[in-house]
Amino acid sequence: MTESFLAVSQQVLILFILMAVGFFLSKLKKLTDESVKSLAFIALYIVTPCVIIQSFDRDFDQDMLRGLGLSVLAAAFTHVLCIFIAKFAYPAKARKNGATPDENRWRVLRFGTIFCNCGYMAIPLQQAVLGPDGVFYGAAYIAVFNLFAWTYGLTLIAGDKEKFTVGKILLNPGIIAVFLGVALFISPIRLPSLVAAPVGHLAALNTPVPMLIIGHYLAGITSLKILKDKQFILHLFLRLLASPLISLVCFRLAGLSGIVLSAMIIAASAPTGANTAMFAVLYGRDEKLAVTMVSVSTLFSILTMPLVVTLSMML
Repeated sequence: MTESFLAVSQQVLILFILMAVGFFLSKLKKLTDESVKSLAFIALYIVTPCVIIQSFDRDFDQDMLRGLGLSVLAAAFTHVLCIFIAKFAYPAKARKNGATPDENRWRVLRFGTIFCNCGYMAIPLQQAVLGPDGVFYGAAYIAVFNLFAWTYGLTLIAGDKEKFTVGKILLNPGIIAVFLGVALFISPIRLPSLVAAPVGHLAALNTPVPMLIIGHYLAGITSLKILKDKQFILHLFLRLLASPLISLVCFRLAGLSGIVLSAMIIAASAPTGANTAMFAVLYGRDEKLAVTMVSVSTLFSILTMPLVVTLSMML
């Protein structure tokens, strides 16, 4: 157990050092909100799709295809589980003898509890700890994540302001990359070197660019008074410990093991997704709360992820 914990902790520490670079660049005003938006666009629309496509550029393997199917089912289960947990933890209506909840607040808390940073935080760790196979299965989690985020998640955060459309789901860069990757995987075609080389170079940005972005978010933390907020503490517990540990127990009872199990738990144990802040800004919800959830949960995940992931690797 000690060796596994140290191995995962070392990889998380490397990510933390990269976050620290983003943190100090932000404090020095060299990394601004505008530049972070540009970096986020590059990471979302170019780097992450390249990582996914690169992980699928391999010879077809029946066992890998089976593992991919199991990953989809496991990711779907985790999201459904989190939806029920969040709905119970943050009700839309007042409980007995309780005050009526603030709509902007409970919508953000629910969204952040359900959707994790399975792209920015999980893929770099899957790549470092599990190698290309970890990213291969992690891509399935991203596909399911995008499916839920642009359907249930959009409806949750927007309320009556907007409804999801099939186009928004299918045109999402993560979904497109998975479709292209699966087509590449099941076909005898491999990327020619003239294409594979630039894809590989862009994919190599997958670790540093997202970490710089997260570092910028961390630099925005001006006070930890939010830790006195019981609902916020509950969010941290549910997002970082409860949901991944419940998922882990259920996965093991269902017979899931090996790299597939570890890849799913790395994703499930990731902190609050950055899209929580982006969606909150877009639909006029509690932006300050959303940004704080992303930042503080990322900070605490440096401690919780090694524990949860190590446990999954031991089982």
